Amino acid sequence: MRKNIVAGNWKMNKNHMEGARLASEILDGLRGRDIGCEVILFPTFTTISSVIDVVKGSAISVGGQNLYSERDGAFTGEISAEMLKNLGCQYVLVGHSERRNIFGEDSVFLSKKLRIALEYGLFPLFCVGELLEQREAGKAGEVVEKQLKDVLNGLGGDEISRVTIAYEPVWAIGTGKTATASDAANMHSLIRDVIKSIFGSEISQRMIIMYGGSVKAGNAAQLLNEPDIDGALVGGAALKADSFLKIIYASAK
Repeated sequence: MRKNIVAGNWKMNKNHMEGARLASEILDGLRGRDIGCEVILFPTFTTISSVIDVVKGSAISVGGQNLYSERDGAFTGEISAEMLKNLGCQYVLVGHSERRNIFGEDSVFLSKKLRIALEYGLFPLFCVGELLEQREAGKAGEVVEKQLKDVLNGLGGDEISRVTIAYEPVWAIGTGKTATASDAANMHSLIRDVIKSIFGSEISQRMIIMYGGSVKAGNAAQLLNEPDIDGALVGGAALKADSFLKIIYASAK
């Protein structure tokens, strides 16, 4: 059985003191509980060290929100895979909709980023999802399939086994709108079929596919009850320990 993952993407929120306090509150809320899922925190870059110090030795993992596509060099303001790895990060986000749609990151660039993350032993959490106009035009499945194939094609079996996918309908991120459980489940099933067409049935059944898009304490259980939804990538609700913990508690399969 696939294990659920609940990940909190803090985006550009929380300084290192606030982040350490939030991580400590989350850790306190998990003590003594058999939660049955993996928990990952994605703090801001300036907060990663403080969060890692708090959660060290616990079951909580930490990841970077982004990385650059090169090993090193004259790339002012960028963060390398090696830097994240040396800090103690295990995961990294690749292809988040805000990176695609605000910063213009295309599939060629994302493919380089994902591969360098794998080269340095990080576990990429690869995000895919459609815009509202694409869904309304009936092209949601086509868009997501292309996003997957453009970046994942060419990976070996060992490489794809270290990738987690997050489906995040762009129109449901930070808007308060959420895909219905049925809509989300249908897209997760499509994603699993695409993975099967590229890598085969065994890998597709092992692939962890998370949902992200205005996941809150009030809708988490319904979404996570779907058999093809293997956890949640949480934004705003991850910025308060109480709401994030409720989503974690709802994630047990």
